[in-house]
Amino acid sequence: MTKHKQAGFTLVELAIAVVILVLLMMLAVPSMNGVLADRRLRRSLDSFNAIVREAQERSVAERRPYLIIWYDGMVGLRPEGLLRGENGEPAVKMKLGKNESLRVSFPAALVEDAPPEWIFWPSGNCEPAIVKYRGKDGGWTANYSALTARAELVAYVAK
Repeated sequence: MTKHKQAGFTLVELAIAVVILVLLMMLAVPSMNGVLADRRLRRSLDSFNAIVREAQERSVAERRPYLIIWYDGMVGLRPEGLLRGENGEPAVKMKLGKNESLRVSFPAALVEDAPPEWIFWPSGNCEPAIVKYRGKDGGWTANYSALTARAELVAYVAK
């Protein structure tokens, strides 16, 4: 009589494999959270830069000044002066979340407390600005050039 050895895993081997998988998952989850936070933070920067590009493009194409304005948890884009039949509602909006803030300052402003309105002239130039974003996923600070309206990222910290 020959003994047949059954192929397979013992309960102990399966338990060890499960423990190793759980440990690997515990190590991977925090790094995935960091990647997702970075992606959300990058999306906020890209969304704001899209509004800046839109302001510059519209001001040149329509040959009139456009403003990026800050109000009630939102950032919006609208023309500086309204034409007949236009309403004052911003053409483009970026809604901020509950724990998000987006602040602007103007280093070349002549007044200390300049209103939160960033102007883009028909030439495509804009007032130089520093924009700071803070949210649950981290924050960024960008300096925007007066000539090109392009951002120079000064700080970028994902949580």
